[in-house]
Amino acid sequence: MITNDAKVHSQISSYMGRLLREKFGKGPTSVFVTIKKPYLTIYLTDFLAPMERVLLEKGERKRVEETRDLLMEELLPEIKQELKEIGGLEVDALHYDWSLDNRSGIVFGLIKDGAGVQGDSGLTKVDEEKFYHEIERASQKGQKIPEKTEVFWLNDRTIIAKRTGILVKIESELINNHFIKELKLTKRPMEKKLVDQKRLENILNKKILDTFVDWNFEKDIGYFVFVTSAKKD
Repeated sequence: MITNDAKVHSQISSYMGRLLREKFGKGPTSVFVTIKKPYLTIYLTDFLAPMERVLLEKGERKRVEETRDLLMEELLPEIKQELKEIGGLEVDALHYDWSLDNRSGIVFGLIKDGAGVQGDSGLTKVDEEKFYHEIERASQKGQKIPEKTEVFWLNDRTIIAKRTGILVKIESELINNHFIKELKLTKRPMEKKLVDQKRLENILNKKILDTFVDWNFEKDIGYFVFVTSAKKD
């Protein structure tokens, strides 16, 4: 049974903070957990280890990203199991991304049998048609217009945009030839740059604090996760 109470949120937050502190040497200052079917997000702030800070200062961003990827791929099965034990949350797949400049990160996943309603923002003065258009426009600039676009409003500060059918032929060939890590490292910064943040902020009438991306290459799915301010500055 999936539960959504404050105790579960607190337990997940404490677990993630402790796990990352043990593995990275420094945990995030804050961990914000959101559970709304069909997604779960774990937003991390002020998360940068001392050694990572040194590497970034020396221009070794790629090395930091590669190291984090190695650690996270090892930790994901454990995190999935702990989510199940804490709150009965069976997650189909876990994704993650970082904003090293902002010292933030996110872990998010699709809850099994967690059917949800997309396109219902629950927010006022949001032109959802324009929002969808901007997501598709960003995808088209980097790849192609998605075959399907879905937007999930988890709360007034967390938005997940799921794009299905976005891969072009060269990307599919790289995946088939096992260049997945290289493709991710290349696509992460590129896709974030393709998003017109100012246009999205005007649509949402609030500031976007962080933009995250990740993919399920096997299913040809790409995700944007936006974390916004409570209101526009």
